[in-house]
Amino acid sequence: MISPFLQKARNYEETYEKHIKKEERPEFHLSPRVGWMNDPNGFSFYNGQYHLFYQYYPYDSHWGSMHWGHAVSPDLLHWTYLPTALAPDEAYDKDGCFSGSAVTLPDGRHLLMYTGVAKETQEDGTVRDVQRQCIATGDGINYEKYEGNPVLTESHLPSGSSRYDFRDPKLWQGDDGAFYAVIGNRPADGSGQILLFKSSDGFDWKFQQILCQNRGRYGKMWECPDFFELDGKQLLLVSPQDMLPQGFEYHNGNGTVCIIGSYDKEKQQFVEERNQAIDCGIDFYAPQTLLTPDGRRIMVGWMQNWDTCLPSTVQTPWFGQMTLPRELSVKNGRLFQNPVRELETMRRNEVRYRDITFTDILQLSGISGRKIDMELDLRPVDENQVYQKFAVRFAQDASHRTAVSFRPHESILKIDRKFSGSRRAVIHQRRSLVRHQNGRIRLRLILDRYSAELFVNDGEQVLSVSIQTDQRAEGISFFCDGLVSMDIVKYDLG
Repeated sequence: MISPFLQKARNYEETYEKHIKKEERPEFHLSPRVGWMNDPNGFSFYNGQYHLFYQYYPYDSHWGSMHWGHAVSPDLLHWTYLPTALAPDEAYDKDGCFSGSAVTLPDGRHLLMYTGVAKETQEDGTVRDVQRQCIATGDGINYEKYEGNPVLTESHLPSGSSRYDFRDPKLWQGDDGAFYAVIGNRPADGSGQILLFKSSDGFDWKFQQILCQNRGRYGKMWECPDFFELDGKQLLLVSPQDMLPQGFEYHNGNGTVCIIGSYDKEKQQFVEERNQAIDCGIDFYAPQTLLTPDGRRIMVGWMQNWDTCLPSTVQTPWFGQMTLPRELSVKNGRLFQNPVRELETMRRNEVRYRDITFTDILQLSGISGRKIDMELDLRPVDENQVYQKFAVRFAQDASHRTAVSFRPHESILKIDRKFSGSRRAVIHQRRSLVRHQNGRIRLRLILDRYSAELFVNDGEQVLSVSIQTDQRAEGISFFCDGLVSMDIVKYDLG
């Protein structure tokens, strides 16, 4: 039985999505059907399709009471909207169905696990969000909340753990057939920790142990954990709040961390080895992964930053988008990310140049557009006189541009959108320390109407940024202080 709250959301989105033209959305990045989108949820492969749910407020392009939006895709690039999957319509989730994940049960049902939020008035009169874990099962379109909800409450938490910061379950099924979940929590020290839970059937859950503790190292509360094995290593992804910068990493305040280590399944012990920022750009948060049928680990994140979600001067029918799904790997102890290989099937109209040598400003015939895949190989013309600065400017017209620049003598790569058309003093620049060989570096730039994602050195680093530049700004130009030699190949995508 569909609740009135869920039916209202479904009716609303079906009516108002008609006012959004196809060309007013990203082409191959998922955006909300209408209204607001934040964290990816329930990223999974079920009944022959990829499912991606998302934190959703259909009634406005600003954050509100959280629902779960829903879309499916055969290839991670072409998405079809399905009706809203969850709405806040029970006492335990009346103030929001927050982030969670999905697995397939042995009987074929799709199981969603999410954080239900209910506001509670405290003795001193303040109001706090009590967070508990809930489940729903369904057929890939319609989902029914479990009569035994919530399945994890404060009674399941270790001593000193906060019932107000207990959220974002990430599920998987182990080799032993049991189900596991990692969940973010705040311990007594006010920092973050990741808790491990286990269930034999997906419904009856028990606390196992504290898997990883922050101890004040990376921000405060840890949100949106993910935990998986990849290329002989164990990876823990977390999104800490209120981070402090460390060198050229972790500048986003609400940022993302990949902790690489090893895991003893018998002892359920995770040993940390090293850490890195997942994305060094401006807009990236709350990533979630899945394992594809062909064995690839694919990640998607929310391509936005909480500190740039200020009221727009122009009311828009939708806000928020997901990143391009990325294939993950570990090489030399580091996380690498590359666009899913399916993107190559969308390539059209190849334009290729080799050994272009230039200084100052350069424009090339056939190099333009806002839905493109462009690869650049840079090298100095004279190994003894490396160029001072290289830049590529895109989404460009007489008054707008976004730029990526590289200074080899400093090993600094910068993304800059201050001339992208923004009328607000939000974050517009981000710098990253990158590897190169005497000015030799490889860059791959993916544009999709309202975003840019830059993959450095075959995925060693990624920088993501959202832009709102008028779609008529399609120009691309190159700049070099000094002499550079460049190979370039560019494809239209569609």
